Amino acid sequence: MKPSQLILLPAVLAVTAILAPVAAAAVDANWSKHCSSCHGADGKGATTMGKKLKIKDLTDAAFQASFTDADAFKAVREGIKSETGKTKMKPIEGLADDEVHALVAFVRSLKQ
Repeated sequence: MKPSQLILLPAVLAVTAILAPVAAAAVDANWSKHCSSCHGADGKGATTMGKKLKIKDLTDAAFQASFTDADAFKAVREGIKSETGKTKMKPIEGLADDEVHALVAFVRSLKQ
């Protein structure tokens, strides 16, 4: 490792340590604001609206295996419609791509 890299490494680690909790706070806030009313705080979908909409349990490994990260990203961006065209999930507007990726990563972290 070059001496200049040794100097930069602590700086990069310090910035990462500062930003990681900020990113976690942002995904928690976005989940609470946009997702938890239907999916629940735990992702199980056991809310009143989740039961009404027959939302799948996001903690279920088999269900998680049924979609890709790209599918989840698209669902957040574009929403989900039934086969008949009825809106099952509205798109979430106003989030940056990195915020959507953070939500997808959060959903993946729910898998049990």
